[in-house]
Amino acid sequence: QVQLVESGGGLVQPGGSLRLSCAASGSIFTYNSMGWYRQAPGKELDLVARITGGGTTIHADSVKGRFTISKDNAKNTVYLQMNSLKPEDTAAYYCNALSTWGEVFWGQGTQVTVSS
Repeated sequence: QVQLVESGGGLVQPGGSLRLSCAASGSIFTYNSMGWYRQAPGKELDLVARITGGGTTIHADSVKGRFTISKDNAKNTVYLQMNSLKPEDTAAYYCNALSTWGEVFWGQGTQVTVSS
């Protein structure tokens, strides 16, 4: 009954910032890695960033230096801090988790729109 719940999306002006949160429900959920993906209309689903339980991170080249993934192990929550947002960042953002027992979970998505 694991669920991933995203929050923090919205409308922001170019150059602005948002922080997305992804919280896993339940008190015994454990994961090998969690990450963020995004999909703009008419485009493929792309990896944005990913973090392992041990804290190792990867970020897509398109967001390096602007986005940062982080986590709070005690809360089973992963964050995506997005700075210097560009119109090209407009997309639906989806949280993803690989549990320690090998199951993949997806959140419902949260919309990020960057527009003036």
